[in-house]
Amino acid sequence: MADLADDIVVAPDVRLKTECAPIEEITPEIRALAERMAADMYATDGCGIAAPQVGELVQLVVIDCDYIDDNNRNPYYLVNPEILVADGEEHELAEGCLSFPGITVRVSRPSHVVVQARNLDGDLMRYEARDNLMAVCLQHEIDHLHGVTMIDHLSPAQRMIAMRELAQAKAAGARPGETD
Repeated sequence: MADLADDIVVAPDVRLKTECAPIEEITPEIRALAERMAADMYATDGCGIAAPQVGELVQLVVIDCDYIDDNNRNPYYLVNPEILVADGEEHELAEGCLSFPGITVRVSRPSHVVVQARNLDGDLMRYEARDNLMAVCLQHEIDHLHGVTMIDHLSPAQRMIAMRELAQAKAAGARPGETD
């Protein structure tokens, strides 16, 4: 079996800059994609992953900010997630991304977020997070569905530095899930 990290789309790849299509129906293929994404996320020690990060241009996100080990998994599957509220004090935190191996960048985001999405059973769910990793992760992963990556939140000069650091990290063998 191939290394699951090989499944991750790495920048600069055009799929990471593409607006993803809404999911019209939760089919067995969508469920299989969700399971594949979760496996990739856990294999690379991520806390979130979006479908374009595995090359699928649909609005699907998997998040598990509570993951400790294989016996303690609690993934959230978000189909067509939409940010309803993003407010509160802005916090600047170091973010990593499976699609940007070997680097982290400082991103400023609202501290409070309310998200609406369907789960894999088709039920409409609301997720609310404030001042924690879940708030950051929800915004980061939903950004991916709209072709926005963490470096798009940086100034042009900071973006150039981040892309140079990414190229150096990749040349040094950095793999998805590894940060600086």
